[in-house]
Amino acid sequence: MALPGSLRRQPANKGLVSHCTHHHIVVFLLTFFSYSLLHASRKTFSNVKVSISSQWTPSCLNSTAPELRPYELWNSSHLFPNAEEATLFLGTLDTIFLFSYAMGLFVSGIVGDRLNLRWVLSFGMCSSALVVFFFGTLTEWLHFYNKWFYCCLWVVNGLLQSTGWPCVVAVMGNWFGKAGRGFVFGLWSACASVGNILGAFLASCVLKYGYEYAFLVTASVQFAGGVIVFFGLLTSPKEVGLPELGTDEDGSVEEDANRPLMGNDDADDDDRNYSIQATDTDNQPKAIGFFQACCLPGVVLYSLAYACLKLVNYSFFFWLPFYLSNNFGWKEAEADQLSIWYDVGGIIGGTIQGLISDVLQKRAPVLAISLVFAVGSLFGYSRSPNSKPINAVIMAITGFFIGGPSNMISSAISADLGRQDLVKGSSEALATVTGIVDGTGSIGAAVGQYLVSLIQENLGWMWVFYFFILMTSSTVLFISPLIVREIKLLLHERRLRMLAE
Repeated sequence: MALPGSLRRQPANKGLVSHCTHHHIVVFLLTFFSYSLLHASRKTFSNVKVSISSQWTPSCLNSTAPELRPYELWNSSHLFPNAEEATLFLGTLDTIFLFSYAMGLFVSGIVGDRLNLRWVLSFGMCSSALVVFFFGTLTEWLHFYNKWFYCCLWVVNGLLQSTGWPCVVAVMGNWFGKAGRGFVFGLWSACASVGNILGAFLASCVLKYGYEYAFLVTASVQFAGGVIVFFGLLTSPKEVGLPELGTDEDGSVEEDANRPLMGNDDADDDDRNYSIQATDTDNQPKAIGFFQACCLPGVVLYSLAYACLKLVNYSFFFWLPFYLSNNFGWKEAEADQLSIWYDVGGIIGGTIQGLISDVLQKRAPVLAISLVFAVGSLFGYSRSPNSKPINAVIMAITGFFIGGPSNMISSAISADLGRQDLVKGSSEALATVTGIVDGTGSIGAAVGQYLVSLIQENLGWMWVFYFFILMTSSTVLFISPLIVREIKLLLHERRLRMLAE
């Protein structure tokens, strides 16, 4: 008995191996390092906060600040009367950046689907590099310190940085089809973690000369990366004469190539021909609107789920070194080095879980199992003993079960959502859908940074971890309809295969 085409399981690596060219490798590397550079500039700001705080407060009230001459000139132009207010303002800048970044993601996705992705990505990288240069380097060279100027620059930086993720995911979605997408995107989504490490390395190399040089180096490398992207990035296979995804070399449509893993396989064939876009004889695909993208199956549920999960993931990004120093009394440098293990766990988790989802051809059940284990790992990490090796192991496990699903939703699942049957025309929903998912997640992350500090100050770190457990459980709750549907599909496929034997 032959299986229906929609239920016939294909090898996960079939399309990946048979259609991979040197163009795919170049696209993988260029998009990987372009977003790594954007993340590196964010990490640089986090790494030099102590130096910035010292520079923004009078030396007579800050023992770590260097003696500045002439003293009268500095004393008349300092920003804050003490280091505590300077630190509070730096935290405000983080919140400002995240909210502007979240708002920009909704717009950037729409812009990316209507303009050339290469132009948008290159413009965002180069412009953001200039803003970072003005913020951290030029203002220090000119000894110009103004709170409102800093806030405006960081709002603009958040908007410009938001062009990165929707564009790179859309380009990757154009080049890498459903076959092997979970593994490829799981490996590729390590770009953010690599950017964190790169930013810390670049800043540490030049910080002894002044924090302005950390910004200068990061901005210079990012600007150069934007130029390379402009001249070297190919946004789709058709630019070099290769067949687009879903089309064989002879021009015939390849069955199931663009159907996402969360697609509704129970739909009738007539329903699958339906498109939210009007039928057009023109071969050039049209971009869909924001509200049309929100109405695509799974977009709203995964966006809400990602808001909860990114809150937890970014809280570890911003607060983990501080927690290790504050809770265990470890040195700041040791805490920074130890926190890398969370990123390592996330890289491994995203790759392995993506590969498993390729084999099953379903994403939601893999996410659900990982997040259930994440709840247990969070509970265990909250009770970690004062031992660096044990802490590092539990931290890596926590990163595996939290960072892995976070990487999957923001990359592979976003690409799946943007290439489903209801969207005809290849990539014209990819950037928009990615912007919606990541933008909603960034709003959750922005709100979370304030809530974490509030809970920690009033209730203590244990209640912060209870809050993380609540948010992780909410993630599972939001995607539960998709979990149930995909499990039913798996069982249905199994029954059909048993009947065919």
